[in-house]
Amino acid sequence: MTTYNNPQQQQDCLLDSRLSALSQLRQPVWIYDIDNACVAWANTGSLEIWQADCLDSLRRRDLRKDMTQTVEKRLRQYQSDFVRDETKQFREVWTLYPNGEPTTLEVVYSAFRFNDNRMGMMCEALPDLQFDNDTLRSAEALLHTSVLITLYSNDGVPLYRNPAARSAVRDYSESLLDHYVSGETVRLLQCSTEDEINTVASVHTTNGKRWHDITARRCRDAVSGCDAWLISEVDVSRLKATEAHAQFLAEHDQLTGLPNRNHVSVVFKDRVDQLLAQNQRGAVIFIDLDHFKNINDSLGHEAGDKLLVNVAERLKTIAPGENAVARLGGDEFLMLIGPVASDNDARETAARIKELLSLPVTLQGRKVHVTPSIGISLFPSDGRSINDLMRHADLAMYHTKDNGRNDFAFFDRQLSHAVESRINLESELLTALEENQFVTYFQPRVDIRTNKVTGAEALVRWMHPQRGIVGPADFIPACEASGLIGRLGKQVLVQAVSAQQKWLKMGFDTRISVNLSPMQFGEDSLVEDIIDIVRGHNGSPEGIELEITESVLLGHDHKTIDKLHALVNHGFRIAIDDFGTGYSNLAYLHRYPIRCLKIDKTFMSQLATAQPIIELIISMAKLFKLDVVAEGVETMEQLEVLRAYDCHEYQGYLFERPIDFASFTALVGIGSKPVIA
Repeated sequence: MTTYNNPQQQQDCLLDSRLSALSQLRQPVWIYDIDNACVAWANTGSLEIWQADCLDSLRRRDLRKDMTQTVEKRLRQYQSDFVRDETKQFREVWTLYPNGEPTTLEVVYSAFRFNDNRMGMMCEALPDLQFDNDTLRSAEALLHTSVLITLYSNDGVPLYRNPAARSAVRDYSESLLDHYVSGETVRLLQCSTEDEINTVASVHTTNGKRWHDITARRCRDAVSGCDAWLISEVDVSRLKATEAHAQFLAEHDQLTGLPNRNHVSVVFKDRVDQLLAQNQRGAVIFIDLDHFKNINDSLGHEAGDKLLVNVAERLKTIAPGENAVARLGGDEFLMLIGPVASDNDARETAARIKELLSLPVTLQGRKVHVTPSIGISLFPSDGRSINDLMRHADLAMYHTKDNGRNDFAFFDRQLSHAVESRINLESELLTALEENQFVTYFQPRVDIRTNKVTGAEALVRWMHPQRGIVGPADFIPACEASGLIGRLGKQVLVQAVSAQQKWLKMGFDTRISVNLSPMQFGEDSLVEDIIDIVRGHNGSPEGIELEITESVLLGHDHKTIDKLHALVNHGFRIAIDDFGTGYSNLAYLHRYPIRCLKIDKTFMSQLATAQPIIELIISMAKLFKLDVVAEGVETMEQLEVLRAYDCHEYQGYLFERPIDFASFTALVGIGSKPVIA
């Protein structure tokens, strides 16, 4: 039996029996011990590459000193692949650092099992390869980047994975179809005629199912010349989960947990459409609490909130299953029931609501009685759309209030007073447009760091001959419903551009934000009209920011998206107004020409619970390199939170209310208000 003086001598003898032939090769060959991060054997040619005087000195080198975590992970990937398949080979461009000097080689790696059954690898350097600087750096970038990059054949077979992609997949041979949780993503690639596709999809990884932001580009395989897909992936699971939570918060009332008005327009609509498609009947029930303001005034808002939560819980017991309850805001609730066999079913439900909500509630040790006023509209007899049904139920509810409250009423076509009032309002609006009764006010946009005015938002006011100044909430919905919003929008834009040009002549170069209603995007001439107004008044598109709501982007309507791109191509900036209250998602921030997000003012007013959403929105804006503006800032506490999250700009009563042209001119003329500290 052979006796060895030390373990190294034993390893030498074990290797010698298999490496004698390799020592005769001219090209550099060495055996790498992955577990111990050292060279176990090398021929003469590789000693020159490693700048080693002899094999013993090379063996003593601890190669971990110059090894990054990425390289170590890549070597472990090789080892794992060789354990699975000892016939497998890899051929890659690697940069070695012998004695700290970079040496770039194309190396063929194959399995080498030591006599103690550990898996190492044999490395064979290919001769006479030249690399320019860009090639060297791109190879290193591909090795070290955290972006998952994979080249697939046209039928989904993986041809190459960079280290990040290799570490993420469950199996190195995992196909394109097996990689994605849903086959829809693969079908998207197979059916698309686009050269580049962007999407967010759920994928299988070594860490389970994750969400990846995916960019797929058509290309050719440099080896075979065949069509291929180059796919890069970035893990956005954390952002996706936060986005889903924010989406839930945006669609649900934070106090009661019920669906809010945003959610009603989608979920209730779908439920009504479903029942109508099945030739079923249903009812929409509008509920308003009588004299709720008295509770807040006498017992405080905390007691009022407790009452609202109690009402929500009671209503949910009346509308189980697919029936639904929502809080529209304040003390207004909405219930959808169906199918109903007859009007009597709705009548019995309304009676049950009246009975249950009239039961006393203990608030601050006192028993409080609250009563409801209820309005009911039936479908399909009173309407087929959720908007019509809500409006008719609302009219019936006001009829109940007019008749003494604490009761319910069905919508009746004879309830014409409200309709007549609307018609009168539309007539007044037409006159107001013709007589230029609408005036544009300007609210400053302020840099959070310097407190300097950076721009202005144009906000319309109605100078009513009898009522005085009327706010937009009292007439914008009527303008949209009557189709007058386009004319009003043009008048506001004309006044905004004219004001901007006057300021410019005074030496104040100020960007102005102008709101565009979703209804305006239905006008075929929208882009041309905007351009004509701006140029006709010697304005510059680069100084105009057009604010849209998130609803404009719903449905991915190509005409709407084309109009947005056309406006951007002419120099306008696009901002999303009231961001966070609608259907915020990564897709349209990533794909559409958006430059700015404006955080909805409701998050400022609900600061105690809304800070995670505010932080998320600002983080998303930074991720997509967008400007972010907070609206409705009224207190120093709100401003300090925004400063902490590095928000760019703000506007609100803390700095200034919307003011007329002369007042804004005076404000800008003094440079700014004193810095708020």
